[in-house]
Amino acid sequence: MSRFARAIAWMLPFGLLVLSIVSVPLAILDEQGLPRYRALKGELAEVERVNDRMRREVEDLQREVAALRSDPEAIERIARDELGMVREDEILFQFPY
Repeated sequence: MSRFARAIAWMLPFGLLVLSIVSVPLAILDEQGLPRYRALKGELAEVERVNDRMRREVEDLQREVAALRSDPEAIERIARDELGMVREDEILFQFPY
């Protein structure tokens, strides 16, 4: 092997090592690197919290729908609380605030 070939065989891996030592930290610390990763990670956590809250709300609404379909007392409660309905034999008293 010639002297030139040995120099190239040694310089090529060394050059790649130096290039990677310089470019990897620059890529990580770049605006699109680690800071963006951390921001996206925080955003993902927030979205997961919102999804969990919405999932619980959907489950509560599904339970309410099931109760309204099968429970006459639930229907009466909604009619009284939200629609202000009363039975024919009841007397409604309204007091000023």
